Amino acid sequence: MELQQYNHSILKETLYHSVDKSGLNVYVLPKKGYSKSYAIFATHYGSIDSKFVMPGEDKETEVPDGIAHFLEHKLFEQKEGNVFDQFSRLGSSANAFTSFTTTAYLFSSTSKFYENLDILLNFVQNPYFTDESVQKERGIIGQEIRMYDDEPNWRVFFNFLGALYHHHPVKKDIAGTIESISKINKEILYKCYNTFYHPANMILFVVGEVEPDKIIRHVDKNIVAKESPQGEIKRIYPEEPTTVYKQKVEQNLSVSLPLFQMGFKDIDIGYGGIALLKKDIVTRIILEMIIGKSTSLYQSLYEQGLINDTFQTDFNAEINYGFTIFGGESIHPEKVQQEIMHEINRLQRDGLDKAVFDRIKKVIIGRFLRQFNNIDRLANNFVANLFKDINLFDYIKTYQSITFDDIQQRFTKHFKNDNMAISIIKPHETN
Repeated sequence: MELQQYNHSILKETLYHSVDKSGLNVYVLPKKGYSKSYAIFATHYGSIDSKFVMPGEDKETEVPDGIAHFLEHKLFEQKEGNVFDQFSRLGSSANAFTSFTTTAYLFSSTSKFYENLDILLNFVQNPYFTDESVQKERGIIGQEIRMYDDEPNWRVFFNFLGALYHHHPVKKDIAGTIESISKINKEILYKCYNTFYHPANMILFVVGEVEPDKIIRHVDKNIVAKESPQGEIKRIYPEEPTTVYKQKVEQNLSVSLPLFQMGFKDIDIGYGGIALLKKDIVTRIILEMIIGKSTSLYQSLYEQGLINDTFQTDFNAEINYGFTIFGGESIHPEKVQQEIMHEINRLQRDGLDKAVFDRIKKVIIGRFLRQFNNIDRLANNFVANLFKDINLFDYIKTYQSITFDDIQQRFTKHFKNDNMAISIIKPHETN
């Protein structure tokens, strides 16, 4: 495999990239002096990918919700036993996660890194499903689903997505439902595995005190090239209106203080790469300008006791969907919503302050640079962006290209009353 090298003079980092004969993209970011090393082996396959056309076929395949998460659980069960035990014997920490767009398997270790890497590469490539084990897993995941049905932070988030989206599968619980997982069998699991776990649809990212050449040799030895190269997977998503489904949704659960999440549905979608990265940075700058901790709005809400330290903002930027989100605990969520919307409307009427933009821009770049000191977060973020055709080594150049005009245009187009929804979890009423 040819090893390409990317040097970043500002970050003072060197990224190595190679494409294995199997089609697997391998990225290595050496970090000298770090005691811990971290590897993440991920597939571009998440909970929203329930309808697709498999390469080599013409017919659409639709599978039950929750398959990606089900597969994540099942891959750790091998014929010889549970893979977690293998990592534990080497003193390493292993984990996995399924998101809307990605399934990832990972470990961190302070020793025996290459032995751990071999385990990671081998078990993800060797699925072992039986009727009995699938039946058992249905029970385990069913318990997990029931638990999250009553988890306030989980429910306030998915209720929010359910308010924003009419049809897009991002509104559905990542684990599926009790009904949907009851339809999962080993044949469906193997079909989804063979579609989405082809090396050409996957990324291996390694960061820490490692040698790029040695990583490449291990990959070459352990990755099995499939009989034929993978063609494009056609992912099918329903037509989604630009409007929100509901502007408000409420639920009562066991909470001491009401929880809320509100935000705006992004209708400027359908692209990845540098354009998506730029939109992401621009939107985060605007969030800081509206209600960052240094703003008068944040201070006012905090002093009134309307928000507390749980309050956060975020922007979820994906190729075919996106949303801005504000949320936390509040004694009066509707009042917080009113105050935020009042401030947005005022800023859109009176105009944003360029001096504030210049100051906030420095805050945003500082956050980006700090993540390079946290290798776990860095690796996860790198992989998630690579699946969106974004290389984080392009971040600073993109950030430097952002103008005040970019901010003003995005602020006007995205932060609209009609694109906003709120989800509230309230305490159970007492008699």
